[in-house]
Amino acid sequence: MIDIATRVWNHKWKIDPIVRSLIDTDFYKLLMCQSVFRNRPDTQVTFSLINRSTHVPLAHLIDEGELREQLDHIRTLSLTRGESTWMRGNTFYGKRQMFTPAFMDWFEQLRLPPYHLERVGDQYELTFEGAWPEVMLWEIPALAVIMELRSRAVLRDMGRFELQVLYARAMTRVWEKVERLRPLEGLRLADFGTRRRHSFLWQDWCVQALREGLGANFTGTSNCLIAKNRDLEAIGTNAHELPMVYAALAEGDAALAAAPYEVLADWHEEHEGNLRIILPDTYGTEGFLAHAPDWLAGWTGIRIDSGDPATGAETAIRWWRDRGEDPREKLVIFSDGLDVDVIETLHRQFADRVRVSFGWGTMLTNDFRGLVEDDRLAPFSLVCKAVSANGRATVKLSDNPNKAMGPEAEIARYKRVFGVGGQVPVEVVV
Repeated sequence: MIDIATRVWNHKWKIDPIVRSLIDTDFYKLLMCQSVFRNRPDTQVTFSLINRSTHVPLAHLIDEGELREQLDHIRTLSLTRGESTWMRGNTFYGKRQMFTPAFMDWFEQLRLPPYHLERVGDQYELTFEGAWPEVMLWEIPALAVIMELRSRAVLRDMGRFELQVLYARAMTRVWEKVERLRPLEGLRLADFGTRRRHSFLWQDWCVQALREGLGANFTGTSNCLIAKNRDLEAIGTNAHELPMVYAALAEGDAALAAAPYEVLADWHEEHEGNLRIILPDTYGTEGFLAHAPDWLAGWTGIRIDSGDPATGAETAIRWWRDRGEDPREKLVIFSDGLDVDVIETLHRQFADRVRVSFGWGTMLTNDFRGLVEDDRLAPFSLVCKAVSANGRATVKLSDNPNKAMGPEAEIARYKRVFGVGGQVPVEVVV
């Protein structure tokens, strides 16, 4: 097992690469990339870094030159022979050759496109522009670099023993969470913590702790590199990015209203079983389900990623029943702002009514709250989103108005088209 504190202490080289592999990313990015490569390869998009936690002054904490070095290094990466073999030959979700030869031929030649970085006040403006299949693969490594450089900045002046004690306390915290989760009968839990992790080494340690502590109740990790290295299941389906871009490309209100279902129709052609998971909240869960075509009720499950999670689960159960489906045979995946208290509560509330699973993210792989003076290592909300497609602004409404994004006029239009009324704000912590 790697001595993380010693590695942190030794971060004195000119560049110690944070991202060392193109598959140090979430599995759903690769699945979505293949879908985009097949269906919308020529769409031009812009992704942008968005720091929702503006009290964290990233441009004061992170040296611009160091940030550029890390981003430039990512642009030198290409798929290794072992990584290609894993993707071409491994079984994912019970399916061999999940990734087509055409997609793999393209991916093996890929180098990530250029970026634009500019300091604006105490924040960084970081954007990526180009063909959708290429640009979308910047999202996760860009977040990983920013998050870990912030961690390094906070830890830089700590002594070796101080670092040992810090990580001992953080490890104890993770293990105490594991011990609380053990008694939950039938628990299904996966690591979803790549996007806002403390560091790659820390995420890898957390995954190993869950594997040992939870045994078969730990179902895998969203991180492809860790899944490959640790012989674990790679977990993930699709995300808000797809309906956001499809909607931006829609001509007129009728096409806009149909866009989220067009996304899933394309997905339906490519995937089956546990990969058929609906993410309904991009433009409001209630409206999405009310107008959903009947064939979607036959999908395996629903992922709940915003708003009150219990309300979302109840909405899903009611929808399945109204469509003649047995909720006990359906899967509900909770993935928003989870920590042990919430996991315990939701599991006990729904485990005998649906098949429940949890995608545990930031509070697994970046919970250093209260462990450093002034709480300078506390997790914060950083995202990298598609903000335009073919020159048109994207919009996300969510079930939580605090997560809405896009120009005000377009947000108003989308609310009208999708019939989104009053919403209850929920604090966005991570």
